Amino acid sequence: MRRRSLPAAQFPAGSAVPGRQRSSRPAAQFPAGSAVPGTVYPTDRSACMLYIKEEEVRGLLSMDAAVRAVEEAFRGLGTGSAVNIPRSRVRLPGHTLHVMSGGIPELNLTGLKAYTTTRHGARFLVLLFKADTGEPLAAIEADRLGQMRTGAASGVATKYMARDDAATVGVIGTGWQARSQLAAVCEVRKVTGVKAYGRDRTRREAYCSEMSEALGVPVRPVDSARACVEEVDVVITITSAARPVLEGAWLSPGAHVNAAGSNALVRSEIDAETVRRASVVTVDSREQARVECGDLLESVEKGHLQWDRIHELADVVAGHVPGRTDSDDITLFESQGLAVEDVAVAAVVYERAKAEGAGDPGCRAD
Repeated sequence: MRRRSLPAAQFPAGSAVPGRQRSSRPAAQFPAGSAVPGTVYPTDRSACMLYIKEEEVRGLLSMDAAVRAVEEAFRGLGTGSAVNIPRSRVRLPGHTLHVMSGGIPELNLTGLKAYTTTRHGARFLVLLFKADTGEPLAAIEADRLGQMRTGAASGVATKYMARDDAATVGVIGTGWQARSQLAAVCEVRKVTGVKAYGRDRTRREAYCSEMSEALGVPVRPVDSARACVEEVDVVITITSAARPVLEGAWLSPGAHVNAAGSNALVRSEIDAETVRRASVVTVDSREQARVECGDLLESVEKGHLQWDRIHELADVVAGHVPGRTDSDDITLFESQGLAVEDVAVAAVVYERAKAEGAGDPGCRAD
């Protein structure tokens, strides 16, 4: 079936942002320096900090735009211009605050993502600032944004590390994040068929039906993780599993693996054989992987893998190291998630919100 490029609002189902009148007013100029008491904030919405809600992000952000933005963010890291600060955590009883930040000079932006995890779930917010003046530009509710940027990172890894003729995909995990993972891979390769496995039969069948419709690619459910990944070109693991759901012995020569579900040293989705068979291993950040990548921990601790053999995806995107050297290479991308990815994708949302008149302007007229 021919792959269709669909707007993000249709993936997964969600209402599009109602159309609003575009503003033709020029952006106001702000002097550099911090604000002082009594500052009068302009009422021109083009000069206002925007608050952009989840339902608006769905209509403003497409997967093709997210992949392009994340690719350029990695290129900036690879050339040394972009800056990323790893995640830190504040832990209280029943509550964890996670904060990560980054900057992209080419976009004249800095930003941070803060999110909380409690027994009530996770809540995400991205703050975006203009780099030269420090002006706050936007506060963006970032559950959807984070889903799309995580998928986009796997899309970029697939673009640079999977075989050019990769056409079949196996997805282990059928939850919220699994949707953007598959969409991103379909964005960078001409996918002709997908197999999906999740423990809950009803959920995996619903996932397959939804994704077949959204992407125009046949997605079929299978009854085991092994059946899901045997004889496929690209493998995605995107689960909350504490123990491996992927065994390296199942992988076909030439397969590329995106392992995107684990970001804790006590959890691993893939076994040591997957790591051992990988000719090229990349992470989004070695610094972050050292404290979060449970998938690599066993291999490193046993001396089967050294950190100097693990490359950053940014170096692959920038052309410093190859993503693969042979069509039979098995390649592996370990994704923990970087703030610079959030900043890049938030920039897309912000610019589109301005163009379409979306978001609530946070201005005061005193």
